[in-house]
Amino acid sequence: MAEIATFESGAYRYIRGPFQYSGGVAAEPGFAIERVRFPRPVALGVGFERIERYLRELGRPCTAFCACELRSPEPFSEEGFVEFNRVYVETLERWGLFSNDDNPVARSNVCPEIDGPAGPSFHAFCYTVPTRDVAQPSFVISGSAEVPEGDGTYEERIIRRGDNSAGALREKALYVLDTMGARMSALGVSWNNSTATHAYTVRDLHPFFADEIVSRGAATLGLTWFYARPPVTGLDYEMDVRAVFTEHILSD
Repeated sequence: MAEIATFESGAYRYIRGPFQYSGGVAAEPGFAIERVRFPRPVALGVGFERIERYLRELGRPCTAFCACELRSPEPFSEEGFVEFNRVYVETLERWGLFSNDDNPVARSNVCPEIDGPAGPSFHAFCYTVPTRDVAQPSFVISGSAEVPEGDGTYEERIIRRGDNSAGALREKALYVLDTMGARMSALGVSWNNSTATHAYTVRDLHPFFADEIVSRGAATLGLTWFYARPPVTGLDYEMDVRAVFTEHILSD
């Protein structure tokens, strides 16, 4: 069962997960989530500075930061991924978001197969703002690939590791779709509430696109397919989903 906690200073609730991210976030009553996309990836350190400045100018605290989408040059080794995540959460700790390995911020982190960034970078971020419009829930579900959370190494937990057959990719995608559904259910929302769904893979998703993705309502508004790999070596398929009704693109 997913454990839901409320991050009061950020005005959102979240699904507790591993130290590097939460399973997803949803705005508390009286608040909404907004999204900002950079026109091109911004290096991690510079990105954090720009986000902090953006929130300050908006009159929101850093604790309003609730989700982000990262881009990395290539998949990490398991050890390299842990090392990167420890650096990433240092800023979240300074901002008052991360404490005792509890991290409320949702996240996806993928690796473009072509023309990727030189180093880990921000693609987009989300934050909460006060709102009078409470008709539609806003939420962001973290990216998940075909690796169940739990004990053991990634190599031990990856579903059908090294198998890129059509049957294996369908099994991987089914696990990811079920994970997205379970996380939304834990936050009291569903595919019907979503405004955007992303898939991240360099494999062929067409064989299961209609009968697994479209049929369950995961692509009612279409599906954005990024030709990218999940962040750890050996993973093949990742998705995330959100319901955000106000989005911005920052200028360079």
